[in-house]
Amino acid sequence: MFWLYACATPPPIIAPSPEPGPGPSATWPDGLREQLVASWRSAGHPPRTRHLLPDGAPRYVNRLVAETSPYLRQHAHNPVDWRPWGPEALAEARARDLPIFLSVGYATCHWCHVMEDESFEDVEIAGVLNAHFIPVKVDREERPDVDALYMAAVQLATGRGGWPMTVITTPGAEPFFAATYIPARDGDRGMRTGLLTLLRRLSTTWASDTSAAQSHARRLADAMSRVLAAPPIGAALPEPGLLTQVGESWLARRDPEHGGLKGEPKFPSHLPIRVLLRAWHSSGDERMRELATETLQAMAHSGMRDQLGGGFHRYSTDSAWRVPHFEIMLYDQALLAGDYLDGWRATGEPAFAAVVREVLTAALRDLRLPTGAFGSALDADSLGPHGEREEGLSYTWTLEELVEVLGDGDGARAAALWGVTPEGNLDGRSVLHRPASDGTPSEQERLRTLLLEARSRRPQPLFDDKAIAGWNGLMARALAEASVVLAEPAWATAAAETLDAVLTHQRRDGRLSRTWHGEARHSATSDDVAYLAAASVSTFEATGDPRWIDVARSLCAELEAHYPSPEGLWHQTADDAPELLVRATPTRDGAVPAAVSIHVDTLLRLASLTGDDAYRARADRALAALEGVLRERPDSAPHALRAVARRHGRGLQVVLVVPDGADPGPLLDVWRSRYVPDGVLVRTRPNDATLAERVPLVMGKDAHGGRATGYVCERGSCRRPTSDPQAFAAELDALIGADQ
Repeated sequence: MFWLYACATPPPIIAPSPEPGPGPSATWPDGLREQLVASWRSAGHPPRTRHLLPDGAPRYVNRLVAETSPYLRQHAHNPVDWRPWGPEALAEARARDLPIFLSVGYATCHWCHVMEDESFEDVEIAGVLNAHFIPVKVDREERPDVDALYMAAVQLATGRGGWPMTVITTPGAEPFFAATYIPARDGDRGMRTGLLTLLRRLSTTWASDTSAAQSHARRLADAMSRVLAAPPIGAALPEPGLLTQVGESWLARRDPEHGGLKGEPKFPSHLPIRVLLRAWHSSGDERMRELATETLQAMAHSGMRDQLGGGFHRYSTDSAWRVPHFEIMLYDQALLAGDYLDGWRATGEPAFAAVVREVLTAALRDLRLPTGAFGSALDADSLGPHGEREEGLSYTWTLEELVEVLGDGDGARAAALWGVTPEGNLDGRSVLHRPASDGTPSEQERLRTLLLEARSRRPQPLFDDKAIAGWNGLMARALAEASVVLAEPAWATAAAETLDAVLTHQRRDGRLSRTWHGEARHSATSDDVAYLAAASVSTFEATGDPRWIDVARSLCAELEAHYPSPEGLWHQTADDAPELLVRATPTRDGAVPAAVSIHVDTLLRLASLTGDDAYRARADRALAALEGVLRERPDSAPHALRAVARRHGRGLQVVLVVPDGADPGPLLDVWRSRYVPDGVLVRTRPNDATLAERVPLVMGKDAHGGRATGYVCERGSCRRPTSDPQAFAAELDALIGADQ
C-alpha cells in the first residue's frame, strides 16, 4: 500500500505493517526501517495518530518511536519524519544543507496537542516539512537546556514565550525564525498566515537568499548569547533590604479584589508566597502577610485548584482564579505545598494545613510511580464522547451530571457549594470552585468523595510518567518539611524513598541523569542537582538519618565539579554535556526557582549543620555574583532573596536530644507552631558520635532526666537546655524575635 504526496520529493515515511509499503528514501540509512518497525512492535503502545491501516497498525513511523520520552512517542506516528535532537539530526542538516524545523513542547501541553492535530498530522504539511527541512522534536522537560536556548530566540523575536515553540534554524542550529503556536493554514483561528504558507516562504528564502538568512541568524544568536550570559561579577553581598523592597513592589501591584497580583493570567510563581512571608518576617509589615494570606485563600477556593482531587492546576487564565489551564504539574504541587505550609506556620490558619495534606495526598495518589519516584504531570486534555481531546473535560461538570451522580437534593447542594450553574463558565460546563461556605465539613467531604469516585470512571487525562530528577527533589523536600511541621512521619519515609529511587535509577557511571522512563537519559542540569541536594538536607531534618548529610555533600561536590561558572555561579549544563550555541548561566526564577536561588540556601544550611565554613564562603561568592542582578531587578530572582535573608540572619539552630522511649512531641509542637524561616533542626540520640562526625553541633549534647531535651543555638553558641516546652518556647521566641 502506497501513500502519495503532493510534493516533489517523496517523504521518508513507511508503513510498519505486514502489508507492502514504500521503502525508505535515500536519506534513511540501511536497516532503519526495520529497526523502527521493531521498536514500535516491542513498545506495545497504541498509536496516537489518525493515520491507520485497515489492521489498526499506524501507517507511518519515525525515529521518535525509539525514544523514552512520552511526548516524543506521541509524535512517533505523525507523517512528519521527526528526528530527536542530537548529533545525528544536526549532522544530517549540515550534510544536506537544509534548515532545521525545531518543534519544542511537552506531553501534557494542550496547545502542543492542538498543533499536532492541525499540522503535524496533516499530510500536505508533512510533505513540505520532510522535503525541505530536517524536522526535529524536543521534549522541553527532558532538555530544558535546548528549550531555554531557543525560548530566548522566541522572546527576542516576538516579545513573549510559550509552547509549542516553533523555530527554524540554519544547518548550524542558529535560529532565523522563531514563534510559538502557529495554525495550519492562512485564516485559521483568525491568523493571517498559517504554517503551510510560512514553511513554503522560509524554504524559498533559504534556497534563494541563504546569506541573508544566515546573517539574520548570527545577529539573533549574538542577542541570545547576551540574554543567557552570566551577569557581571559583583564585589559585595546583596543587602538584606532587597527582600523588603521586592515585597513592597508586590504590594504596589496587589489585586485587592481577587488576591495575588493584578492582571491575567495568574501563575502562582508570579507571587512567591514563601518569599513574601519572609519579607513580612524581616520588615514586620503586616500588609505583606495579609497579601500572602488572601492569595493563599483565593487559590485554595479557586478553579485553579482541583476541588475534588486536592491538587492544583497550572495557572488561572483569568484575574479571578476561576478558569484554569488544566495541566497538573509535579513541581507546582511541591512548591504550593511549601507555600501553604509556611502560610500555616505564619498565620496558624488550619485551612492552610488542610490544603498541604490534600495536595500531598493527591500527589502520592495520582503522580507516584512504582519505583517510589514521581511522574511529571497530568494532561490538560481528556477524551470526549466522540474520541476528541478536550481541555478540562475530566474536571468540569454540568448540573445534569451532578444530579445524575448525587440525586436532586445532593446535586443542588453540590452545585451551590462548588458554583455549578446552568450556563457554566467554560463551554457550557462549570469549573468547580468554592463560592459558598454552606454545608458542614462532613457533608462537603461526603459529596466530594462521591463526585471524585464518579470522576474516576471518566476517561482520564494522560499521565506523563517519566521521572525528572529535580522535580522529584522539589517533591521530596515538600514531603520532608511537611512531615515535620504536620507530624506525618509517613511523609518523611516517602521523601527518603523518592530520593532513593532517583539516586538509584537515575545514575549513569556515577553521575546524575535528568530523566528516567525505563532507563536513565540525558545529563542532569544544575537545578536537578541543586533541588536534590536541598531535599537531602530537609530529609535529614525530618529523619535524623546522617546518610542524608552525606548525600547532600556529595551532590554539592557534583555541582561544584561539573557546573561552576567563572563568575561564581553555576551553568545550566555540565562540562561534559552536549554542546549548544550558548552555555547558559540562569539567574532568573521562573515557574521553578533557578538553581542558584536554591543552592545558595542549601550551602548556608549545610554550613550551619556541619560547621564547614567552606560552604558559607561558596555561598558568599555566588551571592556576590548575583548582587548586580538583585539590586537592579530583585523580583527577577526572588527565591535568592530568601538565601540573602538567611545569610544576614542570626543562624538559628535547634537540637532535640531524644533518648530511646522519650516523646519529643511537646518540644516539636513548639517548633511546628512557629514561623522559623531560617532555622535548621537536628534530632539526635544522646551523645551520638556517628552524627557528631557530620554535625559537630550535637557533640556532647545529652538529655536531662531521660526526657527529650531542646537546645536553642545561635551559630553554634547554645542557650541553656531544657525539657520544659514553655521554657523551650521562650528561648526560641527570643531568638526568632531578635532575628527580625
